[in-house]
Amino acid sequence: MSKITDFETAVADIPSGATLAIVGVIGWIVPEKLLRTLGQRYLDTGAPGDLTLYVPCFGGDNGAIKGIDNLMHDGMAKRLITGSFINPPDPETGERPRSMGQVRADKIEAYTFHIGVMMHWLREIARRSPGYLTEVGIGTFVDPDLDGGKVTPCTTEDIVEKIDFRGKPHLFFPSQHLDYGIIRATSADQHGNLCFEDDPLVSSNLAIALAVKACGGKVIAQVKRTYEPGERHAHMVKVPGVLVDHVVVDPDQQLVTGIQNDARFLGQTRMDPRELQPLGPGAPTVIARRSASLINENELTIYGFGASSSIPTIFATEGRFDGDGIYDYPSTTEHGSYGGIVTSGWQFSANYNPDALLDGVTQFDAIHAGLCKTCALAFAQFDAEGNINVSKFGSANPGSGGFIDIAHNATNLIFNGTFTTGGLKVDATGGKLTILREGKVSKFVSYVEQVTYPLLTGVRQRGQTAHIVTERAVFAVKQYGLEMLEIAPGIDPKTQVLDLMDFAPVRVPDNIPLMDPKLFI
Repeated sequence: MSKITDFETAVADIPSGATLAIVGVIGWIVPEKLLRTLGQRYLDTGAPGDLTLYVPCFGGDNGAIKGIDNLMHDGMAKRLITGSFINPPDPETGERPRSMGQVRADKIEAYTFHIGVMMHWLREIARRSPGYLTEVGIGTFVDPDLDGGKVTPCTTEDIVEKIDFRGKPHLFFPSQHLDYGIIRATSADQHGNLCFEDDPLVSSNLAIALAVKACGGKVIAQVKRTYEPGERHAHMVKVPGVLVDHVVVDPDQQLVTGIQNDARFLGQTRMDPRELQPLGPGAPTVIARRSASLINENELTIYGFGASSSIPTIFATEGRFDGDGIYDYPSTTEHGSYGGIVTSGWQFSANYNPDALLDGVTQFDAIHAGLCKTCALAFAQFDAEGNINVSKFGSANPGSGGFIDIAHNATNLIFNGTFTTGGLKVDATGGKLTILREGKVSKFVSYVEQVTYPLLTGVRQRGQTAHIVTERAVFAVKQYGLEMLEIAPGIDPKTQVLDLMDFAPVRVPDNIPLMDPKLFI
């Protein structure tokens, strides 16, 4: 019997109170039409309501692909467990994500944990273990001694425990029961065998299918097209049909917002790195250039979302990738794309010209193994206690994504971002930096709003090295605390740096070395 059916039939049996595990990475591999159909069923009938949504990485970009927001109608979801949130407004309407509206209005129980937990948790569910045990996350907002991952006031149940194991503190995440899996691939045959020939990410698709079937649940897969049995090499099938109950077909399925297909994300069509547009003058360019100087050749570097993802563009446009130079700077992201050129903005997660792709669970195995020696990540706040925050600041609550996993397990840590935010405007030309308008918000604070990573603890206890790179100053985090290393030409260290910090660095040289004037061109 064929497993291919229509969208309405595929979601018709999902009952109220069910727990759904759903794939997606921003706009990538989101089963958009399937989620939209389920959301419309709720609007039409009032069911299914009170759903629990288990989302390893938030799917949806609040543009053309709404993802999880399709299920964020009042009363439809009672609980959301995710590795990240999406905050930006719809570029067409200006509306904020519906999920953020539910969170800010305290209408939904919400938890956010690091993506490594979300991925590895699925493996433990799949093998029917008691749960997932890890040291990663101790001392962060995931730790029950702090927030326990809880996001909203109505979120009261503790779903992570802190326990002693062999004399050391660990976080323990008891296994969850999953009723349905909603996943996505490129193609399927009538038996449900799934291939990803157009998709540059696999993410948690297989992990969700295995975990849901271990719980006795059902898996629904959305694809772009079908193929006849025997048309695909067995190596192309990433999710076997025995793990899939229903298949729905959306021929208009987008690769990501605004892109139907692009073979450059699979390495089939090679893009010349020199085709990339150079970054224009400004603070982000200065930060990316200075951070690039801290990247070691022939050492796997993992890049995070935000300013860090612009560093490979600097390498490409300055000629370091010419010839086979790109292989001197091996790179990856938390979502499993290896080699090539890391993309930025809402296309982040997939690389141009990748050499290999790993699924989400395996990629976090590599991250936790410390194979990504260097990491380049953004920062929103740094405090006097040596803590970094990217997960909650002001009205934004994006969560940590893979930040905690990456920062905990790397050796050489680079954090970059502007010195202030909220209206900052600079002139970064002529070999110097001029502040035209100062940002309203300082990033160097007495106490971070949320501890995403206790950086000073990592430096002291695990021997990590760490730099914080801004457009006007470069710092190192040493065992004794924060040390200023460099100042931008044209910047007064007292009035334009130290006076804007809520705390003083432990060490400031008498004659602060200048950042290279070539950064400011």
